[in-house]
Amino acid sequence: MKKVFVSGDFNVLHPGHLRLLKFAKESGDYLVVGVNSDKISQKGISQDIRLESINATSYVDEAFILDVPALEYIKQNRPEIVVKGKEFANKSNAELEVISAYGGKLLFSSGEIGFSSIDLLKQEFAALNYTVEHNSSYLQRHSFDMAHLNAIIEKFSQINVLVIGDSIVDEYIICEPLGMSQEDPTIVVTPLVSDKFIGGAAIVASHAKTLGANVKFISVVGDDENFNYLDEGLKKLDIDAKLYKDTTRPTTLKQRFRANTKTLLRVNHLKQHSIATDIEEKILQDVKENIERTDLIIFSDFSYGVLSKKIIDTITTMGCEAGILMAADSQSSSQVGDISKFNNMTLVTPTEREIRLSLNDFESGLVVLSDKLVKKSQAKYVFTTLGAEGILIYNNWEDDLLTDNINALGNAVRDVSGAGDSLLTCSAMALAVGANIWQSAYLGSLASAIQVSRVGNIPIQKDELLQELE
Repeated sequence: MKKVFVSGDFNVLHPGHLRLLKFAKESGDYLVVGVNSDKISQKGISQDIRLESINATSYVDEAFILDVPALEYIKQNRPEIVVKGKEFANKSNAELEVISAYGGKLLFSSGEIGFSSIDLLKQEFAALNYTVEHNSSYLQRHSFDMAHLNAIIEKFSQINVLVIGDSIVDEYIICEPLGMSQEDPTIVVTPLVSDKFIGGAAIVASHAKTLGANVKFISVVGDDENFNYLDEGLKKLDIDAKLYKDTTRPTTLKQRFRANTKTLLRVNHLKQHSIATDIEEKILQDVKENIERTDLIIFSDFSYGVLSKKIIDTITTMGCEAGILMAADSQSSSQVGDISKFNNMTLVTPTEREIRLSLNDFESGLVVLSDKLVKKSQAKYVFTTLGAEGILIYNNWEDDLLTDNINALGNAVRDVSGAGDSLLTCSAMALAVGANIWQSAYLGSLASAIQVSRVGNIPIQKDELLQELE
């Protein structure tokens, strides 16, 4: 492991310091920072405060109070690389002789111009500054209020949810844009920081758990590092997960490269072949053993091989015989799914593109499309998601309005990925505890508004929904 050493007073940690620390971190494997003690610095700001600010940065692996001159530390510890500010490059540096004697390097840098702190970039993942604009006319039209919705959410803890589908790990790589290549018209970026999130059917299970339900999750994964990440995350949420390993495929990884809050490129690492027959049989046996204590089944399909025709048909038959409410989503963003393969669902939540693909109809209006899908698949309710236009609700069951629309309730959209998963989960759970179609659609829209307000798939908490209903 190549250690890098930086020392200084660091009285007020400014962008110049951050650029220097970034350069130092990228020059080796492990960055050690010595903060000059009050005895050495004598600048007025206490050593504890200065050390705290250094420890709060993302680059530093180890920081400590330096009670001796930096030269003495270097002699004793012999770091492979020592970094100093560019202003010292043309001056006499006493460290140079010592460092050269043991084969180390002395580097100088003022850091990159135009770079702001990675800590600020990391806030993109965690920020929860969403704003929701409620649709009062919709609430009045269907004769319910926030108190009704509150009561529905409180019942979520009473249900057992079974989620089955394709697991995904989402990786967000935040980049600094450097410009356009002079050789060809290519955008050039440098990666700065990355973060991973549970995705696919696994985030559906996670939403269900953090909204209060007891959750059983079944999926197929590879035998790799991303399986470990997924398994750890599900255990932290206390989800009863059965992850069947298939050595013929990796755990699906979707990478998103972002710069200045925009996604530049997505790279998917996956295989889409159907799962082996022996895994298929194990999954069906697992479902059979859990079916009696299940109140809701959610199929989360990305067409990556887990939800084969046999699995869908067999579990659907079990669900119908047991009178269990079932919901499904079959995504067709970068792949081609077919929502119509899920028959006798209480709820399906396709996008407009997904419903058109499943029916091979690119001309009919949205209501006609919903009617065609209902006739083909016998779904009770269809929520067609329309992005910024919200959702179109099609009611094939209750003696009430045939259709209605909820506009997008969130007005702080930062990342649309995961909006459909949160809608599916929350709406289906609401139906499972006795909400009507209009109430469930509204709660799902509210969950979606919260989800799109932050970057990455972060499980929606029950308290977040309740807070928006106050």
